[in-house]
Amino acid sequence: MRVGIVILPEDRWWAAEPKWRAAEEYGFAHAWALDRPGPPASPEGPWFAAVPTLAAAALVTGRIRLGTFLTTPDLRHPVPFARELLTLDDLSDGRLTATLGPGAGPAGPGGEPLGPADRAARFGEFADLLDRLLAQDRTTARGRFYAADDARSAPGCVQRPRLPFVVAADDPATMAVAARRGAGWLTEGPAAADDDAWWRGVARLVERFDEVLPAGGRAGFGRYLSADAGPVYSLTSVERFRDVVGRAAELGFSDVVVHWPGDDGRYAGREQVLEQVAADVLPGLVTP
Repeated sequence: MRVGIVILPEDRWWAAEPKWRAAEEYGFAHAWALDRPGPPASPEGPWFAAVPTLAAAALVTGRIRLGTFLTTPDLRHPVPFARELLTLDDLSDGRLTATLGPGAGPAGPGGEPLGPADRAARFGEFADLLDRLLAQDRTTARGRFYAADDARSAPGCVQRPRLPFVVAADDPATMAVAARRGAGWLTEGPAAADDDAWWRGVARLVERFDEVLPAGGRAGFGRYLSADAGPVYSLTSVERFRDVVGRAAELGFSDVVVHWPGDDGRYAGREQVLEQVAADVLPGLVTP
């Protein structure tokens, strides 16, 4: 089991830098910057962009994997985003992973929200084009949602043929994108107010994904659980964290992602719990 941590890009760098350094020193396998236009709780709160934050994090860490969490077509176009990812992969010396999700926004500024079928179609086109842009020297494409005209990828990713994608999906159509383009699948589970109901929903999603992934899966294919999408924060206590990791392992997850504790809001918690988890739990986890 590998454990990663999301660090919200809400602090000025003098306060954020120690968190990124500590995530590596604590022994987390990966650390993520939330990639969205503003804070999840309060639109008036402080917020910084994920890509430059990860660029800075790459320069103050040396081992931990880094990544965007959770990039969607709502916010990004594949052509400029591919260039940003290539740069981050270079700055981190091949430690970058991109986490991609389908999003829920309109097809363009001022457009109508997409229905499930169009949402999945846009996401598939987004992931397919991003794959080509990062893996090929030159890409020309014309699709329903995106286009690229002789887009070049020189000098290419450090990781060959390209940096890995972890793909968030919760229905058969988007799960097919995860199986086709992902090095891993991510789920946030269902919307649920009850913790046990949330875990039952996660188990059902695992069963659904097993039906989509080709028989036997793929060697090294990861299964990621966003633990704090559930109704109970994973770092409420050390005991809660142990329970989350144990239940995730029973369901076949290779990775669990938690959030750095904050002063208030959804991830309100004490950094002492994080420190104790790092000292007492993480060293005992098997991290192939």
